[in-house]
Amino acid sequence: MNSPKNSSGLQYVESLPPASDDVLEDAPNAYPFRKSFLKLYAILFVAYLCSATNGLDANTYGGLFAVDTFTTYFGIDTNNQGLIAALYVIGNVAGCFFAGQISDTLGRRGGMILGSVVCIVGAIVQVSAQTLRALMGGRFILGMGAVIVMTAGPTYVVEMAYPKYRGVLTGCYQACFFIGTIISTWLIYGLNYVRNSPQFTWRLPLAVQGLPPLLVFIFTWFIPETPRWYVGQGKIEKAKEILIKYHGDGDPNSPIVTFEIEEMIQYISAEGSDKRWWDIRELFNSRAARYRTYLIVCIAFFGQLILPPTSYYLPLMVKTAGITDARTQLLLNALQTPIMMVAALSGLHWMDRWGRRKLLFPGSIGMSVSVAIMTACTAEQAKNPVIGLVGIAFLFVCLVIYSFTWIPAMSLYPTEVLAFATRAKGLAMLNLLCNIANIFNTYVPPPAIASAGWRFYIFYTLWDLLGAAAVYFTFVETKGRNLEEIEEIFQYRNPRKASMEKGKIAVRRDDKNTMVA
Repeated sequence: MNSPKNSSGLQYVESLPPASDDVLEDAPNAYPFRKSFLKLYAILFVAYLCSATNGLDANTYGGLFAVDTFTTYFGIDTNNQGLIAALYVIGNVAGCFFAGQISDTLGRRGGMILGSVVCIVGAIVQVSAQTLRALMGGRFILGMGAVIVMTAGPTYVVEMAYPKYRGVLTGCYQACFFIGTIISTWLIYGLNYVRNSPQFTWRLPLAVQGLPPLLVFIFTWFIPETPRWYVGQGKIEKAKEILIKYHGDGDPNSPIVTFEIEEMIQYISAEGSDKRWWDIRELFNSRAARYRTYLIVCIAFFGQLILPPTSYYLPLMVKTAGITDARTQLLLNALQTPIMMVAALSGLHWMDRWGRRKLLFPGSIGMSVSVAIMTACTAEQAKNPVIGLVGIAFLFVCLVIYSFTWIPAMSLYPTEVLAFATRAKGLAMLNLLCNIANIFNTYVPPPAIASAGWRFYIFYTLWDLLGAAAVYFTFVETKGRNLEEIEEIFQYRNPRKASMEKGKIAVRRDDKNTMVA
């Protein structure tokens, strides 16, 4: 980058170029409910269903583990419960090794279509299972397909979203996780009232896991590929057509379309590593790339382990706190999902208004305090049952804080900080790391809670504090920048500091040509 120098030899680089500031923030046709935007929201919702696919699994087994006829039929107990839950995650891990390559080669639409087919096969095997081995096999296949759609889906959303509303539109992807959890938890809770709990009361929730991928498979054929993927393939005119239709309101001379297509051509290479199936070097081959990868690692491990495993084990957790009635456990399991969805949707607005760091840092502190109080109350509930109820209340406080702060960022932040050439593979790596964390969070809790009780939660209290420190000292702020401008932030020696600057930033170049704020 060439920038003018002042008398001291420092270069001045705009942290946000004026042209993009005007075009992205003050575009006269950026009214959020214009006709082309309504079409855009409809096609983005198809990708949002990829998140619902994952959400359906998260709470389905948390509820079914409290259904006696289900656990008796398959011989499920505390010794194998963790493995059964973790097999979906293990399937995710297996799929991570080719999920990014599929989205790069076949396109974001191709990734969603292929992944949804695998999910449908897994759901069929699972719902028809007569043995525990077949049930476990279905879960593995379902998990493998889910990671493919979870790689393609958020990539599609962030690349199709209108720049000014990217934060909200991409954050909605993660919030739609709760469409799946609400359906599964309330379905299981309602079926619990059926007398004698016949097989359909637990086979129906297993079958419903195939509904979102079926909808994704059907409707993805009718939505466009992302313009950035077309630019990466050298199909500039095709990319421009899509931008004109969905960002320019049909105007071929739209300033936002002109700006976006020029930025894409400048930053996206037709010979990038996204064209080479196993080439992941650009995730590690430069200082900027390593910083991006570090942030992906942080989002994966802090985002997954910052919260105790309530999705799979909330009934078990409330039992530890003193609530032993199965129906009450299922009700609390069902209540967590709408509460979390409302909190996540509320956080979307503030994620764009306050910025990513200003939500994630206090959110991590709040999580640590809430888990600490929950832990203390659970430890004392044997002496006073009311204290146990206070602990459960703070568990829900913890869920609200997590949903308001971390959930909107889980799909938004990684897609923002990754460069185009590494976005799909980077998200596949994110899913791999998330699932490594999830293996711990699904396999360990049952025996750990059984043996250590409330002491098990101390880990989460300390981990949340470490997450807060990581956000404060190392996370870059991406608010108010388009995807190509965010790439430039990582060229600075201190990207976090550079991202916090407003207006001009004085920089110099060292002998490695790295910009220094």
